[in-house]
Amino acid sequence: MTRRARAQLRIFLEPVSKPKVAAGFSRTLRVLKLLLVTCGSIAAAIAQPHAQAPAASMGPADRATPRTDQNSMTAHAQLLEKARAGGIDVYFVGDSITRRWGATDYPDLLANWRQNFFGWNAGNFGWGADRTQNILWRLEHGELDGVHPKVIVIQAGTNNIGAMPGGPDKVADITRGLRAILDICRQKAPRATVILTAIFPRNDNMAVMPEIDQVNANLARLADGRTVRYLSVNDKLADKDGRLFAGMMNERDKLHPTLQGYQVWADGLKPILTDLLGPPATTDHAPPPTGDPSARPR
Repeated sequence: MTRRARAQLRIFLEPVSKPKVAAGFSRTLRVLKLLLVTCGSIAAAIAQPHAQAPAASMGPADRATPRTDQNSMTAHAQLLEKARAGGIDVYFVGDSITRRWGATDYPDLLANWRQNFFGWNAGNFGWGADRTQNILWRLEHGELDGVHPKVIVIQAGTNNIGAMPGGPDKVADITRGLRAILDICRQKAPRATVILTAIFPRNDNMAVMPEIDQVNANLARLADGRTVRYLSVNDKLADKDGRLFAGMMNERDKLHPTLQGYQVWADGLKPILTDLLGPPATTDHAPPPTGDPSARPR
């Protein structure tokens, strides 16, 4: 319990001294207040594994930074095991947008993943709430070591964008972070073709759409059309102003794709994978999917 919480607890437990209030009622009130404090502490602890520090406190977008909460470290250990298992030809890396697609705790999305990528030996190495800094740390700490994929699909950066605009410096910083992810992927898997996926449109705050467009324009310039490909399906997810088409993103957060949105992404990827790998085989050798260690079965 934090110092602030202990101070609040002492205040709540002080006797309630109102005239003519029965002693029994006073004790009951103090117990109820104690329960409120305890529930608040438990709720904070439950939320903590998914929390992220403000972007400014995490440092530059191209500086590797770990997620130190227990849930993230457990997920990292699971992804290390997946990497060591081998058999991966298509390596997806990113944040929750990537993670949910191939995760056991999103069975409908996992079914769509298998429908689209079975036979190409695809492995999912996304983790929710990651910024570029966190993805860099995971890649620097073993999640791509010895995998030797033929294709790497990167989809990252929306958590650096956030819900508030930040101007040209923010755009340049995020671009450097994504370039750093590209660089480490090429360093650790020099024979792989990398597909840089444009940051998807998000409508939780339309004011960030110009910055998404600017980062994506910078990403496109990193591609050479051969060893680094750029893929944008944004014109199929949203109109020219970035306003999402109906049914493409989660109605609640206007950020995470629905099944329909994921299928748009898959339809953009599959011609590239077919060009690079040929049609999918009738068998698949990728390791079993993983999920959020803290997630309840759906």
